[in-house]
Amino acid sequence: MSVTLIIIIVTVAISLAAFNNANIFQKGLMNPYMVFHKHQFFRLVTSGFLHGSYIHLGFNMFTFYFFGMVVEQVFGQLLGDSGTIVYVIFYLSAIIISDLPVAYKKRDDPMYNSLGASGAVSAMVFASILYFPLNDICLYAILCIPGFLLGALYVIYSYYQGKNMSDNINHEAHLYGAIYGLIFALIVYPEAGGSFIEQILSYRPFG
Repeated sequence: MSVTLIIIIVTVAISLAAFNNANIFQKGLMNPYMVFHKHQFFRLVTSGFLHGSYIHLGFNMFTFYFFGMVVEQVFGQLLGDSGTIVYVIFYLSAIIISDLPVAYKKRDDPMYNSLGASGAVSAMVFASILYFPLNDICLYAILCIPGFLLGALYVIYSYYQGKNMSDNINHEAHLYGAIYGLIFALIVYPEAGGSFIEQILSYRPFG
């Protein structure tokens, strides 16, 4: 069984348990005040295995399955047996890194909470885009556009939504996760940078 599937199974199990147990839910949330003032650093990881609804959980895990499988396979081809360990480190660290900027900003606000694997999933999406920028990503199985174009739109959207935070979604975690995904993917395979540029320059939308 792939590591991606194992992570999905664990995430679904923990999220479902939290849906039915308020104690698990509250103790696992990423609450910056508890992280920085009570030193409950585990929340930076556990929050990535909790979700606010079945839709939130399903969308994240559906997206993670398709892009995570690609990145896991690439790491396996590039790194051999150690690829699995690096992949797990990538996923867990992406949960932490994507949340840290907002967590630090909100460190004195005891009422602020966030949860979800969105930052880590964004990291997977953008690592996949770096490796295969011209692969189409389909929205609702109707609109299909190359990954690098969707990625650019996603970054712009997350940046501006993160500035106004009008919908109570931590878009900044999406943005930082995306940036971290690109950096990590480049560290694993530096040649991907040149290949990415070549593919983008060769892109012909109508030809």
